[in-house]
Amino acid sequence: MPEHAPLIIDIAGTTLTAVDRQRLAHPLVGGLILFARNWDSRAQLTALCAAVKRVRGDLLIAVDHEGGRVQRFRSDGFTHLPPMRRLGELWMQDAMRAQDAATACGHVLGAELRACGVDLSFTPVLDLDWGPSGVIGDRALHADARVVTLLAKGLMHGLLLAGMAHCGKHFPGHGFVAADSHTDVPRDARPLKAILQDDAAPYGWLASSLRAVMPAHVIYSKVDRRPAGFSRRWLQAILRQRLGFDGAIVSDDLSMAGARQIEGRTVSPFDAVLAALDAGCDLTLLCNQSLGQGVVIDDTIDALARAQLQGRWQPGAVSAQRRMALLPQGDAPDWDALMRRPAYIHALERLP
Repeated sequence: MPEHAPLIIDIAGTTLTAVDRQRLAHPLVGGLILFARNWDSRAQLTALCAAVKRVRGDLLIAVDHEGGRVQRFRSDGFTHLPPMRRLGELWMQDAMRAQDAATACGHVLGAELRACGVDLSFTPVLDLDWGPSGVIGDRALHADARVVTLLAKGLMHGLLLAGMAHCGKHFPGHGFVAADSHTDVPRDARPLKAILQDDAAPYGWLASSLRAVMPAHVIYSKVDRRPAGFSRRWLQAILRQRLGFDGAIVSDDLSMAGARQIEGRTVSPFDAVLAALDAGCDLTLLCNQSLGQGVVIDDTIDALARAQLQGRWQPGAVSAQRRMALLPQGDAPDWDALMRRPAYIHALERLP
């Protein structure tokens, strides 16, 4: 039976240090998230991922690699994928071609990452393109929830062709608010009915297909005083019970400004982790905390271990299984073999 290891942490460099290995080996750590600073070349990335798996084979190696401006690896052969809005624009010209292009994007994205040893990309973005949000912007597929759903399903199918799972974000929707949750605490004052009818609709329509969901660090003030990622109402009553989603819930980065305020209180990274787990998250992201000495990571691991001993948090077998379900399915070809695969070559030709 796999253990519930709810922490996904980062590393500072392009290779593992002895301290990195010690942290990744901790039973409460379930994964690693990569950033552009962890990239130098395909050979280096492949070696890094292999080194991580030698520490623990079940560690989930993840990255934000959507296409457009959110693509961590951009050189040494990696395909420059378009921003997802391009698919929405193509839909307005030729819906069937857009569906095919979405599948091609997912296939290329997943296959190239897997060829280097990366397990999961946090994609697709399911936020609606309302206009005000600069942080979402052209990362959104379209303004119509129905179009977003169908294009996302195509993208998800492409990822699955590459043996990769997927993670819809940012539940129930970040596209309506202008504030950036990396630096602020956005507030959305719309009623629940409006949010469910528009922004959250893709999550209901894709509930049986999505492998994971990432909630937004946005306060929907007419629904709950807490940001969605810390809200039992959003995660359990609405996402789990009302919409029927049964996959993994992965918090957004808990070092973001939008995650450091809960009901008017400034909270520590550990408090944010505990609040997210209590609300219903299976996994929690703690990003960019390895820089310097990584004290926040060490303190959070130690504090969560104490909380478990004190009964303030208990690991869950179902959460452990959900994490394991995000690991890739089947063996992946190495880069040279991938370049010769007819299905991959065909997908490249179908990109918008």
